[in-house]
Amino acid sequence: MKRRNSTVKRKVKRKLPKQDLKIKRFYTNFKKIIFKNLKKKRFAIAVSGGSDSLCLAYLSKMYSSEYRSKMDVLIIDHKLRSESSKEAVKVKNILKTKKIQAKILSWTGVVPTKNIQNSARNIRYSLISNYCLKKNIKFLITGHHMDDQIENFFIRLFRGSGLTGLSSMQASSEYSEKLKIIRPFLAFKKSELKYVTLKFFKTYIQDPSNENEKYLRIRIRKNRKKLEDEGLNTNKVIKTVANLVSANEALIYYKKKSLQKHVSFLSKDKCAISEKIFVEEASEIIFKSFSDILSLVSGTYYPPRSKKIISLINRLKKSNYSKSTLGGCVIEKNNNYILISKEPKTRKIAYQVKK
Repeated sequence: MKRRNSTVKRKVKRKLPKQDLKIKRFYTNFKKIIFKNLKKKRFAIAVSGGSDSLCLAYLSKMYSSEYRSKMDVLIIDHKLRSESSKEAVKVKNILKTKKIQAKILSWTGVVPTKNIQNSARNIRYSLISNYCLKKNIKFLITGHHMDDQIENFFIRLFRGSGLTGLSSMQASSEYSEKLKIIRPFLAFKKSELKYVTLKFFKTYIQDPSNENEKYLRIRIRKNRKKLEDEGLNTNKVIKTVANLVSANEALIYYKKKSLQKHVSFLSKDKCAISEKIFVEEASEIIFKSFSDILSLVSGTYYPPRSKKIISLINRLKKSNYSKSTLGGCVIEKNNNYILISKEPKTRKIAYQVKK
């Protein structure tokens, strides 16, 4: 009788070390949200080099390896600061040390000089969505977390936003008909994501604008401790946002009915709204309807600010309304209908890809 070969290799299931049980918990929750949305399909992530996005890169790499999903890692060079190109290369090299390949999307259009943070966000989403469209990628995963959710709530509160704005970010939302945004970190604090990043990458890049108090977001961030001392802690804000989300979902239901009843799309870039909407619908439904339509027609993720939409609605109700533009759309009236069409563009999105 032959003896069994004692050198036969056994398959050993890889386990995280005991000190990384926290990371294991993060990944379990991350995986649950991601798999629910995209299963094994190709996806993209945007990495800035901050602790949030590097944590996203690490967990996404784990997911991509486990499910054999193709992952596109994108770094945006906004060209808004002289050192932005060097920083983009630095981020790429940090990722490369952990065998994560990335592409740099560099903005080659006009560099904005006003409303910098909003412009940077628009550039970022324009470049990413255009890349995803060309590569037929239908899912974008972002690193937005609980602290972002709270800051967004206060920013919109300061700006007098309605229910839609105050409801802030959702775990998943439609950027367009061909791109869905997934936000798996909304239940986690920034400090928790930083823990994961330092465990894996040992480093991350600090954005100098995070200390500039000319931005409302930074002033809110630095004053949150005072609000917490007065009793307005994180849990209370998150609970408030959750209640607003629940109420907003009910309004979304009635908004959809309003759109079906009063709105007809004449083409992809043009629609007609019956003026009966002003008589038959509540003000919040009218607001949400116009907000959605302006985004759909212009092809942008974020609609114009609330006060601008409300001003447009108030002007449209008057008999002496004249043609105007808002959020990349042209708005005019004709025979009891409001016509909204996409504003002509003189140039395409300008960028180049560095592999």
